[in-house]
Amino acid sequence: MSEQTSGSGATGVRPGSAFRAALEDLNSGYFALVMGTSIVSIGLHEAGLEPASRVLLVVAAIAYVMLWILYIWRAIAYPRAMLRDLRAPGRAFAYFTVVAGTNVLAVRMFSAGLLGAAVPLVIFAALLWLVIGYVLPWQVFMTRDGEPILSRVNGTWFIWAVASQSVAIGMTTIQPVASSGGEWIGLAAVLTWSVGVALYAGVAVLVMLRIVRFGMTPREFEPPYWVAMGAMAIAVVAGSGILGMRSTPMVEATRVLIGGTIAVFWSFCLWLIPMLVGAGLWRHVVHRVPLRYVPALWSMVFPVGMFAVASLNLGRVDELPLVESVGDAVLVLAVLVWAIVFLAMLRSVGGVLLRSRRGGISAPAPGRRGPGTPSPGARPASG
Repeated sequence: MSEQTSGSGATGVRPGSAFRAALEDLNSGYFALVMGTSIVSIGLHEAGLEPASRVLLVVAAIAYVMLWILYIWRAIAYPRAMLRDLRAPGRAFAYFTVVAGTNVLAVRMFSAGLLGAAVPLVIFAALLWLVIGYVLPWQVFMTRDGEPILSRVNGTWFIWAVASQSVAIGMTTIQPVASSGGEWIGLAAVLTWSVGVALYAGVAVLVMLRIVRFGMTPREFEPPYWVAMGAMAIAVVAGSGILGMRSTPMVEATRVLIGGTIAVFWSFCLWLIPMLVGAGLWRHVVHRVPLRYVPALWSMVFPVGMFAVASLNLGRVDELPLVESVGDAVLVLAVLVWAIVFLAMLRSVGGVLLRSRRGGISAPAPGRRGPGTPSPGARPASG
């Protein structure tokens, strides 16, 4: 497609077309940027590196506002594209990053003393989780487009569990400042933690069935599969938070159960890491799938940062110095991974803006197809 530009005498497309193309294909899971940045900020705060933590908090807050503007803009300008994403099994569940990103940012704001912003964000995220937690899966499961849904199950489905666990963390965070309703907050925390664990188990079964039934190519092993580890790590953090809550009937009824599972969940996370790293080497080294920036990479930053925070929390709560040391080491890695992905994102965004200013048009962004694949044999857009 091409259009004539005015004033230049050259044949091409109108200025801004590259930006419009990128906006139309905006990744449904881009709030993973907020998730990844906020959790690394929390990790730095836990480690006592407050200046660096506050810098990332500012970055996360700015990204949060800008992404809401872009998502609303896209919904108005390209409603059909957004509706397709909301009904696509390979992309829809990435929208749960909005819930998780809101909660993780709120938790960091709370620790910074910004209660006036943190508490409303936690409440907003809980309401959002309640609405889309029913509506979005219904849209996906009722999809009848001739392609089997099981063939399009992928790592983004784990974000459904992450969103639920993030609500539990939000509840445990605001309970100390709640003047009333402590019992209801405790109930909400245990409920969402339990739902998150159940969802993780269900999604894990579906992913295994997909792999057994349809297989997986190197190109189909995309960064969101790292959320399989991050979803367990956030369950550890949420569980630790519940153990530290004020006593309520629901919290007391489940305290022993939750306390006995979080160490198991952390161990499972640790076991998953070599497998995920090995799969990445299989993808990029053995089969030479190009490693380039795609928004889905933020779905890898978040699990690394969350595992660092989970290790720090578990090590301190249960007095396990070795686990805490693991957290310190992984936090360094999380900061490094965040910096690499952030710089790559700036370069990518700069390229889109430059092409837009020159009147060029970009190739379809990895956003629309980014985290998922339409069918087992299709080549996904992300690298």
